[in-house]
Amino acid sequence: MLDDRNSDNERGRLCVENTEEEEEECKSEEHRPGSISISEGSVTTCSKFLQVELELNAHLRGRKFGELVRYIYNPLEYAWDTHRCYVETYCHGGQSILFLGMNPGPFGMAQTGVPFGEVNAVRDWLRITGEVNQPPDEHPKRRITGLACTRSEVSGARFWGFFRKLCGEPALFFKHCFVHNLCPLIFMNASGKNLTPPELPVGEREALLALCDNALCQVVKVLGVSMVIGVGKVAEQRARRALSEADIKVRVEGIMHPSPRNPLANKGWEQVATAKLTELDVLSLLSNN
Repeated sequence: MLDDRNSDNERGRLCVENTEEEEEECKSEEHRPGSISISEGSVTTCSKFLQVELELNAHLRGRKFGELVRYIYNPLEYAWDTHRCYVETYCHGGQSILFLGMNPGPFGMAQTGVPFGEVNAVRDWLRITGEVNQPPDEHPKRRITGLACTRSEVSGARFWGFFRKLCGEPALFFKHCFVHNLCPLIFMNASGKNLTPPELPVGEREALLALCDNALCQVVKVLGVSMVIGVGKVAEQRARRALSEADIKVRVEGIMHPSPRNPLANKGWEQVATAKLTELDVLSLLSNN
């Protein structure tokens, strides 16, 4: 069971697979990008998922962008330790729903390596541990301090806070769901302003997202989910187009993004999310009652 852990330090070395109710260990010796050690005959869902991410990293590494983009962070490299802890702890066979975000926020996944990764939720509820390093080129106003970050990301606090209130423990949420981002990169201009992928020049954006779309299709196949829920319109639209073009038969839906930039989300995102997830017959799976 997910709650049965010998210590926090073991958490990052465990990979859960619910095939025939067994848990298998990802027998890795080091947590570093580009290294997955898999014993013969023991290729798990989480190890296949991580391999897709590493392949996407390789395609994205060194990609050039125009003058608008001055800084690029990839938490799947410098925060690989905590990201891998998240995947190996919570990614397993049998999950039917994938919540899909767009890309990391500067005080969420950029700090923790976890999608919508508001620090308090990641550390205290998901109980993720590990080392977070720094990207090679940091903006002085956007330093990476990892799980010691003192700023809270509103989107992540709303997202994980909602499911914490609903589920009580992470095990109930991750019995049915997993959370992933379409694009692992965060972009900033010279002033440190966050640039989302839709704000990039069209040619650069489409070249980038074509790689991410391909990886998403692989992720959906690996996880075997029956529904992808885009968090925000852009993630929903990209998922619908990519999966349709790849002829992958999976239901694609969407919920409102919890961003504070969205006035409707500020008026009551939890109520909107509750209504939508009820409509999708997802809420009943996650209720702790």
